[in-house]
Amino acid sequence: MYPRLIFDLTKLRQNLDAVSKVTHEGGCSMMIVTKGVCADPKVVDLIISHPGVDFLADSRVKNLATYAGKARVAGKKTVLLRLPMLCEVDEVVKYADLSFNSELVTIAVLNEAAEKAGVVHNILLMIDLGDLREGIFFRDEDLIFNAVEEILKMKNIHLYGVGVNLTCYGAIIPKNDNLSQLVAIADKIRSRFHIELSMVSGGNSSSIYLLGGNDALAERQLPEGITNLRLGESFLLGNDTAYETKLPGTCSDTMVLEAQIIELKEKPSLPIGEPGVDAFGQKPVYEDRGVIKRAILGIGKQDAEPGSMTPTDPDVDILGASSDHLIVDVTRSKQEYKVGDTLTFTLGYGGMLKAATSPYVEKAYK
Repeated sequence: MYPRLIFDLTKLRQNLDAVSKVTHEGGCSMMIVTKGVCADPKVVDLIISHPGVDFLADSRVKNLATYAGKARVAGKKTVLLRLPMLCEVDEVVKYADLSFNSELVTIAVLNEAAEKAGVVHNILLMIDLGDLREGIFFRDEDLIFNAVEEILKMKNIHLYGVGVNLTCYGAIIPKNDNLSQLVAIADKIRSRFHIELSMVSGGNSSSIYLLGGNDALAERQLPEGITNLRLGESFLLGNDTAYETKLPGTCSDTMVLEAQIIELKEKPSLPIGEPGVDAFGQKPVYEDRGVIKRAILGIGKQDAEPGSMTPTDPDVDILGASSDHLIVDVTRSKQEYKVGDTLTFTLGYGGMLKAATSPYVEKAYK
């Protein structure tokens, strides 16, 4: 059935080998993020079976619940990446061995939930180094130390370490200078409170280039003291997300999306009549290509991200999409397409995320 997303498990294993080598040789533990494929069971099994994986992480507790048991049996810890919602604390302490936090009120409620469950819950205190997503702002050291002081009073919470997120919101690139500030904060916490911190997590796939594993950087620039990286896109698509370079030894075509042609007709390239806005409230702009051969595919914006899809046929152009229809120009293609044929697309991160999450996209493997 179509549309379908096909995972190449051999290429994914190759990518996992490559990022594991770079990460562990750089002295960091490796946390693999499963949200990009919506914790697909076969991909998760591949991750769990890999000896280089120390942690499996996701932003959704529901995804963690699908594999927490298997991961723990294999000696891997599970991690909730997104700050917990107060409504889900019971599930967080049940399915996550570690969660990322920045709000004392949430940590206090997690403490109560952990006490009720009879467990000690690990947390990573998030520090905002300027990307302006989650975390206590790094310049507010008094707030950081006050938070640590309160956390240490909680009997069912263990301060596992500190972490930072960069690039995802503010697009701030991890550098030696900003990550060194995280290391300095960790050192101050250790010294001031006489405690150990098991993890200083230095970001995601935008930080891996600092280990010197790509062509853009010949030597390590990740600060000593960063002990963990969280890798999603670098594993799944082979990308360093700081400078959008390809990581050596990885593949970018680890998954492809196939969609079936449901209409194939010659029509004008410009809509006729007074233009308004489309189904998503946008005012589209069209190029006048004259009369063209247009194929409509049985997939749309509900299941895919047209801007993050690339046809494998180089002579096919994506024109646009509505909720359930993708329109492409096949005029120049050397292929004689007909209704019922399929087109194949490689995916960027957004395209992968949407297709993997959609229940209307079948999943297949090779």
